[in-house]
Amino acid sequence: MPTHILIGPPGAGKSTVGKALARHIGVAFVDSDNLVEEKCDMKISDIFITKGEAFFRDLEFEVLQECLVMSDCVLSLGGGAPISERAQKLMAKTGAPIVFLDVSLAIAAARVGFNRDRPLLLGNPRAQWQELNQLRRPIYEKLATARVTVDGASVKELVARIVEASS
Repeated sequence: MPTHILIGPPGAGKSTVGKALARHIGVAFVDSDNLVEEKCDMKISDIFITKGEAFFRDLEFEVLQECLVMSDCVLSLGGGAPISERAQKLMAKTGAPIVFLDVSLAIAAARVGFNRDRPLLLGNPRAQWQELNQLRRPIYEKLATARVTVDGASVKELVARIVEASS
């Protein structure tokens, strides 16, 4: 099982903080979105366009299953990875600390840039982000064993908060 699982919306810093946390505790870093892209040999936005969201979500779940049996790693999940009922059930069984990186729209907007590589944020990206966050937030909160607010904190501070919260 992973040493830590990071969840949260796009722009929360899961990859950046996850890499720093992994370095800090001396384990590997695994990003589920990267594994999905490697498995399909396409960017996530291209998977959505050519194969559809249902295909992507099935592939994402397959990757999640593989990741949850990895040991000695910090696992960063794509924003939608823990949303399905089957993913939630699987994650709840791991026993690994699940850390919800909570971020405001103002901070996330600056980080994400609301670009085309985020297929669920096309159209009106700020409104889409807010809508997704409203739907997903209760799930993140339910799954999380710890919640860390990202706004105003450095990566080093966030790593320290995560270590403290999960010890």
